[in-house]
Amino acid sequence: MQSSPFSLDSFSLQGKVALVTGASSGIGATVAEGLARCGAKVVAAARRKDRLDQLVASITEQGGQAIAVNMDVTDRGSIAAAMDEAQAAFGTVNVVINNAGVASPKNFLKIDDDDRDFVMDTNFKGVWNVAQESARRMVAANSGGSIVNIASVLGLTAKPGQTSYCASKGAVVQLTRTMSLDLMKYNIRVNAIAPGWFKTEINEGYFNSPAGQEYVERMPAKRLGQLSELVGPIVMLCSDAASFVNGAVLPVDGSISIAGI
Repeated sequence: MQSSPFSLDSFSLQGKVALVTGASSGIGATVAEGLARCGAKVVAAARRKDRLDQLVASITEQGGQAIAVNMDVTDRGSIAAAMDEAQAAFGTVNVVINNAGVASPKNFLKIDDDDRDFVMDTNFKGVWNVAQESARRMVAANSGGSIVNIASVLGLTAKPGQTSYCASKGAVVQLTRTMSLDLMKYNIRVNAIAPGWFKTEINEGYFNSPAGQEYVERMPAKRLGQLSELVGPIVMLCSDAASFVNGAVLPVDGSISIAGI
């Protein structure tokens, strides 16, 4: 069978409606703006909707389309209400970026049930909840779509004091792979990126410390990633350019995961 000629237009997100969770800052805010610049109508979701106003204003000022919705990824009712709002504004969400995440660094022996559940409920169950609700709606609308889960290099490797986080992101990696198999027949692709170290609200204290700066010097790239460096890989996975990419977990980490540090 002769393949169709490749076109750069396949990277466009025109006609797509993209939901980004945890969009109030950091990775989520940067990715939301990037998706809008590539033509997607963006649904920016977070627990604190007021923090999304500046993001939505920025996207609109640049000629894009975006709305803000309140969403707690641990609450299925909140997710359904947010998806209803998105659907009323833009139609069926057919791109999902599961970005909402938390961390609670502690030695394994000091982690109690509340600490563990705090991380797992958002990082794993939250991804599950949002993906399941959005996939069911894509199937009902026969729209197809793309789901990109934000995993981590700590879902591929391990680091002391990060037991809950590593376990949650490892679960996201396996969830991504199995979802891709279950949803393929509905023309829904599921992939993940595994970011390395990017300075965000969660880790900026550590990377501003002498210990954090020393760790950066041991990295293969000798630097932290720039949040904008996540946009290209995510746009590719969301777009028709990646139409045959399914179940992949793509490290975006400056070789941290293979260096083993």
